[in-house]
Amino acid sequence: MSEVIKNRYDFVVLFDVENGNPNGDPDNGNAPRVDLDTGHGIVTDVCLKRKIRNYVETVKEEEEGYQIYIKEGIPLNTSDAKAFAELSIDEKKIPAMKKEDPTLDKKIRDFMCSRFFDIRTFGAVMTTFVKANLNCGQVRGPVQLGFARSVDPIVPQSLTITRVAITTEKDAEKKKTEMGRKEIVPYGLYRVEGFVSANLARKVTGFTEADLELLWEAIINMFEHDHSAARGKMAVRDLIIFKHDSELGNAPSYKLFDSVAVEKKNAETQARCYGDYEVRIYEEKIPEGVTCIRKS
Repeated sequence: MSEVIKNRYDFVVLFDVENGNPNGDPDNGNAPRVDLDTGHGIVTDVCLKRKIRNYVETVKEEEEGYQIYIKEGIPLNTSDAKAFAELSIDEKKIPAMKKEDPTLDKKIRDFMCSRFFDIRTFGAVMTTFVKANLNCGQVRGPVQLGFARSVDPIVPQSLTITRVAITTEKDAEKKKTEMGRKEIVPYGLYRVEGFVSANLARKVTGFTEADLELLWEAIINMFEHDHSAARGKMAVRDLIIFKHDSELGNAPSYKLFDSVAVEKKNAETQARCYGDYEVRIYEEKIPEGVTCIRKS
């Protein structure tokens, strides 16, 4: 059985999109998310976690210990109920059971963490347990992601499209085509930064070395089984990992992130592919006790 991780990690992910919408905003006609002040593109952490969950679900196929808690079509309380069933807990008798067994909260938390990969990784809010006055309803996961932000401002485009398939018979009597719109980013390179806490892994979820390797694999491949016409061509281009020699870390995250620079080769032209950028890691900025690992 794989051991719980003992080292802290910080990481940088570079991914790009070509002629697609990496993360539409439903409050803005599903247009690509943009920082209105700077014009930089944004992809939310929730969107990226969804891709990671989907990859793990695809490759593990409900394997023991790798089920996904937050998934389409499965109410959360259905998954919560599995803990009560497996641990023979009567929801109506929880106060009395907690008096008899002070470790009941920990047993429920450990059960959920051991069964669901995404709880063990990202944590979760399990409302069923919160409402039952259990202290295990909110689990803080060791892996956290920020918002992804494009390296340069993006120029979203709204394209008019036509289709010959008419929605209704009544409309078909009046017209032969229908109009629609497609929101795209012609090209954008995005950067997201993340964190892995060995301290939370040890104290809370039991996130293991095997889980960590699966996480790196999922990040690198998170768009490979998620292609669609709406998202265009998306790919992870680089994964830069900073491994600390200790559980609590040997340097502040920002110093490590500052050592990674992404710049256009020609500042006068609009980037249209990954080759238009240069990625540099300034190793002299990386403090002692931290190792840089690059995966792609």
